[in-house]
Amino acid sequence: MGSHVIESSFCPVYHQAVELIGRRWTGAILRSMLAGATRFSDITASIPSLSDRLLSERLKELESHGIVTRTVIPYTPVRIEYRLTEKGQALSDVVEAISVWGETWLKPANHDGWSATADEHDPLVDAYEPEPMSVR
Repeated sequence: MGSHVIESSFCPVYHQAVELIGRRWTGAILRSMLAGATRFSDITASIPSLSDRLLSERLKELESHGIVTRTVIPYTPVRIEYRLTEKGQALSDVVEAISVWGETWLKPANHDGWSATADEHDPLVDAYEPEPMSVR
């Protein structure tokens, strides 16, 4: 991955991919699902401050792009499960690389010497305690 040469300043495929996975909360949703969350309530419980409305919207987008499948389990009460498709699972290395990059470069001032100005702090990042990610 590190030896790849970027041949031009703009690539429409790269731009489309970044716009898709870079939408607000989409990366966190993907990370939660890669860690094993399959039910709507599991995903919301794993991501602080994510509203039900926005999660529903993002899951529909991911489903329309073939990254997530939605399955209705016809028991009483009806249950809905979301699973990453092969296309979604293929994002695991990308999500892990972004996690490593963030741990290295976006740590708040109280972690290992990274120094940020007050307006660069994000309350979610400041409160974050990293946990190892294991893809299921």
